[in-house]
Amino acid sequence: LLFVLGTVSCTLFLAVNGLYSASDDVIELTPTNFNKEVIQSESLWLVEFYAPWCGHCQRLTPEWKKAATALKGVVKVGAVDADKHQSLGGQYGVRGFPTIKIFGANKNKAEDYQGGRTSDAIVDAALSALRSLVKDRLGGRSGGYSSGKQSRESGGGDKKDVIELTDDSFDKNVINSDDVWMVEFYAPWCGHCKNLEPEWAAAATEVKEQTKGKVKLAAVDATVNQMLAGRYGIRGFPTIKIFQKGEEPVDYDGGRTRSDIIARALDLFSDNAPPPELLEVINEDVLKSTCDAHQLCIISVLPHILDTGASGRNSYLDVMLKMAEKYKKKMWGWLWTEAGAQSDLESSLGIGGFGYPAMAAVNARKMKFALLKGSFSEQGINEFLRELSVGRGSTAPVGGGAFPKIHSVEPWDGKDGELPVEDDIDLSDVDLDDWDKDEL
Repeated sequence: LLFVLGTVSCTLFLAVNGLYSASDDVIELTPTNFNKEVIQSESLWLVEFYAPWCGHCQRLTPEWKKAATALKGVVKVGAVDADKHQSLGGQYGVRGFPTIKIFGANKNKAEDYQGGRTSDAIVDAALSALRSLVKDRLGGRSGGYSSGKQSRESGGGDKKDVIELTDDSFDKNVINSDDVWMVEFYAPWCGHCKNLEPEWAAAATEVKEQTKGKVKLAAVDATVNQMLAGRYGIRGFPTIKIFQKGEEPVDYDGGRTRSDIIARALDLFSDNAPPPELLEVINEDVLKSTCDAHQLCIISVLPHILDTGASGRNSYLDVMLKMAEKYKKKMWGWLWTEAGAQSDLESSLGIGGFGYPAMAAVNARKMKFALLKGSFSEQGINEFLRELSVGRGSTAPVGGGAFPKIHSVEPWDGKDGELPVEDDIDLSDVDLDDWDKDEL
């Protein structure tokens, strides 16, 4: 998610420019130029996948620039804003920032860089990888990726993750499956199908890994399996259809490169992924781990259980769960606490002591927050979150510039609250005549 500046005033969701500029020796990579610059290149590449808001990335930036300058003309050094280009980051399994990959002789098998984050360590690793690449060439082993296309002579191994389906196997595998299926209907004699084959095969392997097998890529020879071809009205080749449980199949009309296919598969995966967890703030670890791991954490302060009972509280939680589902692609964290349980946190977010339920969206890296001004309802929260997602909304710094102390509390047991039991006072042994009347 890239936030943009919505008003003249300073906002929390400020557009953060990429960490590199045209004047640097670091080459900016995007989905548009990645294949041409990196995959089809004979050069060795070091590529950093980063997010502009990531503190570790910001600290790496000057070292990465120094390494790029030192390696200029020897090894290519690039950077991908993987927060802006999530499909490209997803294609290479980027789950944290910064992630550094080395693209050597086989551009389809990038290696993870696990070394130090100094320019010296980066240069040493680059030269070591370069030495290996050159020695491989000297020994007659593959030394590059000349055209960006896989050889079709390499046999069926390339297609190991493409599931071949037939008239007999299709229904039991696809129709009742909880997984998402992308199915290519092809003809062996079709030139476009032959061009698609290596892209489909490479995408199948990457998608299987990225989605833990929840999105599957398959192929049907429509010249042999004519029942399926007739059922789905296949008129041309290749035709790609998307099958999801309980829905009519839809045509895939995107690009035919592996990156296009992978990007669509990951979108389908996130559409079908479960919503994020909604966690009660019962200790400091819950708050910090959730807010540190997500660009935004949405924190609700719900009325005391004695004010709402279990049914009232559950209705508020249901609203939050619906919104978490609606905005799950944003990958935000979702938290709640009871009024008064974390009073210091309430005060730091400008909530303290009134107007429950309340909601704040917190950017823990900038320690800024925005408050829900509308109603705590699906409509009110949706408007609030929609504004945030496009970079609008007034913000304020978190009180004290950091999260306050969080008290460890017992998690809600799901029941109605009970009034505290008062101790019975036995006055039978008290002689009131002995008391000073002025003290009564």
